[in-house]
Amino acid sequence: MGRTSRRTSRKRSKRAGRAVAASVALLLGGGGLVAVNVYANAEEGSDRPPPQSAGQQVSTISCPDVANQLPEVPESARGDVDRRLADLDSQITRAYTDFSRAADGEKDSVLGPLEEQRRGTLGEISDAMDRAGARPEGIDGMAPCTLRADDRTGRGQGGQGGQGGQGGQDQGEGQGGGQDQGQGQDQGQSANGPEAGDFVKIQSVRPNVRRPRDGRNASRGTFTTTCGRNENGKFNPDNVIVAPGVSNGAHHMHDYVGNQATDAFSSDEELANGETSCRNQGDRSTYYWPVLRLQNGKNEDDAQADGGGKDQNVGEIQTPASVTLKFAGNPRGKVVAMPRFLRIITGDAKAFTNGDANANASWSCTGFENRQLKDKYPICPKGSKVVRTFTFQSCWDGRNTDSANHRTHVAFADPRTGACPQGFRAVPQLVQRVVYDVPPGPGFAVDSFPEQLHKPVTDHGDFINVFDERLMKRVAQCVNSGRRCT
Repeated sequence: MGRTSRRTSRKRSKRAGRAVAASVALLLGGGGLVAVNVYANAEEGSDRPPPQSAGQQVSTISCPDVANQLPEVPESARGDVDRRLADLDSQITRAYTDFSRAADGEKDSVLGPLEEQRRGTLGEISDAMDRAGARPEGIDGMAPCTLRADDRTGRGQGGQGGQGGQGGQDQGEGQGGGQDQGQGQDQGQSANGPEAGDFVKIQSVRPNVRRPRDGRNASRGTFTTTCGRNENGKFNPDNVIVAPGVSNGAHHMHDYVGNQATDAFSSDEELANGETSCRNQGDRSTYYWPVLRLQNGKNEDDAQADGGGKDQNVGEIQTPASVTLKFAGNPRGKVVAMPRFLRIITGDAKAFTNGDANANASWSCTGFENRQLKDKYPICPKGSKVVRTFTFQSCWDGRNTDSANHRTHVAFADPRTGACPQGFRAVPQLVQRVVYDVPPGPGFAVDSFPEQLHKPVTDHGDFINVFDERLMKRVAQCVNSGRRCT
């Protein structure tokens, strides 16, 4: 358990001044920004942080997600628009910092200045799109934000979005909210989450995984690529898909396996020439997801760094016990090879305030993986490990390797039949399974945007296909032939 490396991963580039934060740290104090969270095991003894009141209610700032609501952005405007969208995220982060420091009766004072900033940035987005001949209508209406109260009893049924779930579609009967929350109810809570109500005993969740039956022409094979567990400690708070060219575009730290050249400034050419942690050197793909931290009061290296303490992500980063990257087939028919540099995001980093329409990552425990949770963290029994599963979209529009909202060029297959939407082609489906050996009970959380309160529903995974074309063709052939390849 715990981290095996604390090295900083930095891009060797012309951007000399851009710091890439390293191992994740714990920020103590900070003018009331962050308080130590919930778990201290028996081995920690007197190092256990003092608890806060378990009944503490936490509020956050909720703003319209402009990226999801914009019309198609012309290619010539995407660079400007992506940078302005990242500016909107930074504005919310700063406002949330002020919000967390404000007295209870003064928290709404952050909304006016935030709206003014957003209105100016939205105007810049409109201007950029106007220059490209596609000025959006009604964008000013997305400037105002509101305050939102957290709900300690949970926001829905934890069984939604099970393994293989189709972001936001009800996949089963798991009992997230209202279950016996078990351990940890009387332990302290972090100022920006999670809280005890975000956890549920996995034994109280009914089996909920459903998969479409394979048809006569199903592609039943698999291809597994082995790329390590990020033992070398490559982290940064960038997101080259959503915020290319923007340092700290994610405002939370990511684990990376596969391509070692990945950061916000990586071009396709740099990725193609980057080193890889994958055993098969023909796979230079980028696989990344938010780090998971054990919130045990232990300091690490980035207490004053972007993505860590500055963005209210606290605790000891956990190196996964295992990472499995498997490409599977389609229950209805054959798959085609993915195009090189195809970008796919599964899940929604802002699902707590956006709603769970695009939430898709799921949580479970070893020995219980027929029970998947979307909006709860699992409390695993002794001897069982925490499992995060990211099931990616497996239908491609046949033309684009990305889209303005990074979603519409790919789609999920129908959860009942496995068929792709009309006009889409089935591609090998990436399933990432990340396992952690952490103490049972509350006390861990994924990194998130500060205002997302480290909710499990905000978990997400990112993938850029940088397979050699010959190897990707072999992946498709293995899947279509029913073989199990590595």
